[in-house]
Amino acid sequence: MRSPPSRSLTRRDFVHGCVAAGLTAYAVPASVPAWAGSTVSLPLPGGPNERDITTDFPQKGAMILQRTRPPLLETPFEVFDQGVFTPNDQFYVRWHWAVIPPSIEVDKFRLNVHGSVNQPRSLSLTDIMALPQIEYAAVNQCSGNSRGLFRPRVAGGQWDNGAMGNARWSGVRLKDVLDRAGRQL
Repeated sequence: MRSPPSRSLTRRDFVHGCVAAGLTAYAVPASVPAWAGSTVSLPLPGGPNERDITTDFPQKGAMILQRTRPPLLETPFEVFDQGVFTPNDQFYVRWHWAVIPPSIEVDKFRLNVHGSVNQPRSLSLTDIMALPQIEYAAVNQCSGNSRGLFRPRVAGGQWDNGAMGNARWSGVRLKDVLDRAGRQL
């Protein structure tokens, strides 16, 4: 059984904890420097025909930049030829919220389970990590992947084909979390 450290976590550490809890999130710092200076050709219907390549996001390699706030970073397509699993530093980023937390206090993290359960629960990360751990190899893909190729153009992030990645995901089963609260069928 693993227990989280009693310190303030980095955003990256928090992401690993969320995946372990069956959650996903990506974060970058509150201020993002200028682009890296190179571009990639992405001739999408309705444009743009080129996108900036950035290396200015912490713990990320060269990524196709769609926008900085909220961040949308696309995996360059040639990365998918490098192996079965997408490297973490080139896994796409889709951030939905306006606020990007500068740090997460693991000791204060709570997962509240309520609704169709016999007894609502508030689980700490330690409680969650005490549940049986599992690992899956699976593709994660944004529902808007390839949206930039649609004709007519559809509102939203204009992804080419890089809003996907294959990874080993580890964490706990949702069933085990719900069983702790006595789920109702």
